[in-house]
Amino acid sequence: MTEPTPVPLDAAASGGTPAPGPARAGARAPIGEYAFAAVCAALGAYAIVGAGFIRVPPGSASVLGPRVFPYAVGVLLVAASVAVIVQIARGHRGVPDDGEDVDPDAPTDWLTVAKLIAILLSQLLLIEWAGWPIAVAVVFGGAAIILGAKRWWTALLVGLGLGLVTQLVFGAWLGLSLPAGPLLDWIPIFHG
Repeated sequence: MTEPTPVPLDAAASGGTPAPGPARAGARAPIGEYAFAAVCAALGAYAIVGAGFIRVPPGSASVLGPRVFPYAVGVLLVAASVAVIVQIARGHRGVPDDGEDVDPDAPTDWLTVAKLIAILLSQLLLIEWAGWPIAVAVVFGGAAIILGAKRWWTALLVGLGLGLVTQLVFGAWLGLSLPAGPLLDWIPIFHG
């Protein structure tokens, strides 16, 4: 007769699954989780500092003013990032959903991250050079292709559709000007 294998106390208390807590011995350091929290904290700090440079017209009748929302977003980003960093330091790791086919201990694919950053940075040049709809098509389609879209042309068409719709909403309906670019510059409906 074989004896049953002992179950750790923390696993027995939670129904047989290990309770969240300090990382397992030999587990990889969660560098990606720390990096994400640090980037979010930096964005929050940037929003707080940037909100201070927003000009408020003298004698403004608005009680809240234009700085309140950026300050609130910045403070919430910094607070959430600090809370996440504290939880990671205590050993709590993000747990994938049951339906996800993700290995949380797999190393980060830095090549994919670099490609996504390059696609996002292309927006800086493309907005002025090619216009908003083309820039959105490149960013949406490029990110979808990098992340494994099956049909590249569908991703680009969806991106172009999103770009045209947002151009129309901002330019025609809200009166805000997004650069239409040389392909759409001649169509009056795309200007604010």
